[in-house]
Amino acid sequence: MLLACLPGLTALGALVLCADGVDNAVSASLAARPARPSVARDLSAPHTADKPRIVPRSVWVDAGNPHAQPPPRYDDKILAVFVHHTDSPNGYACADAPEIIRHLYEGQTGARQWDDIGYNFLVDRCGTIYEGRAGGVDRAVTGAHTQGFNHRTTGIAALGTFTSGVTVPKAMTDAIAALAAWKLGPADIDPRATVHLVSSNSLSRYPVGSTATLAALAAHKDGFMTNCPGAALDAKLPEIRKAAARLQGRTVTATP
Repeated sequence: MLLACLPGLTALGALVLCADGVDNAVSASLAARPARPSVARDLSAPHTADKPRIVPRSVWVDAGNPHAQPPPRYDDKILAVFVHHTDSPNGYACADAPEIIRHLYEGQTGARQWDDIGYNFLVDRCGTIYEGRAGGVDRAVTGAHTQGFNHRTTGIAALGTFTSGVTVPKAMTDAIAALAAWKLGPADIDPRATVHLVSSNSLSRYPVGSTATLAALAAHKDGFMTNCPGAALDAKLPEIRKAAARLQGRTVTATP
């Protein structure tokens, strides 16, 4: 049985949260960090990628109404990326993305009583990448985005609803590829490969303690019973994996 996404109780009644199956524990806010330009590859890792521009959470978080959060938790490295969609309306102006993210945050920390937004990053339809969960974009922050598989992973949420037949903007998929390539690079993970992850919760598709073999760049539905990230975005994942591999400097064979 597939679980539907639950509505967030926010000022934007139309917004729906697609974060079913997440762990409620973990992480808190650190001081907002400024966006940084791309940096050169880390030559200590065989296949790394430049850091994309990331808009800090200070752009969307309500500094006048801070939410009490415990200290962030960290993993030793990132082995996989899970791709989500927020299941919210698609017809937004990109300038409104910070407000949309703030309402997602309010729905998760308010109605659901989480300690922070679950996603590590969010990407809008214009390809702008936003810092989500607090703890530092350069670090392996333990998220709350995929039940059972929040450790050693990063959650990237596409702002919008990408069910069958919906067009997924190329700027969005390019940004997801760039972000995934960068986050997987330090561990020298090929975005096209599979990895072994241990389930921390039997509410996932895998019993607690069992080892799952999953795509290094996976859909939310691969780890949890949900339709997220939507059929249209899910269909783009092979293309995103190849783009991310190219950005890491790997040889990618052209599709016949």
